[in-house]
Amino acid sequence: MGKGDRKTAKGKRYNSSYGNARRQVAKAAAGTGAAPVAKKASKGTTRKVVAKKTIAKE
Repeated sequence: MGKGDRKTAKGKRYNSSYGNARRQVAKAAAGTGAAPVAKKASKGTTRKVVAKKTIAKE
């Protein structure tokens, strides 16, 4: 499994060929992507409010 092995990605690179062992990155078609979503500006970290336990008086 080295440069001469055509079944490995290293062998594909050495042989300058493409195949199942050396996948190509799929390019997205132009104009089909969704518009970027703007993030809301946060006013700081929010804390959870812990409910206080009440003592039952008899």
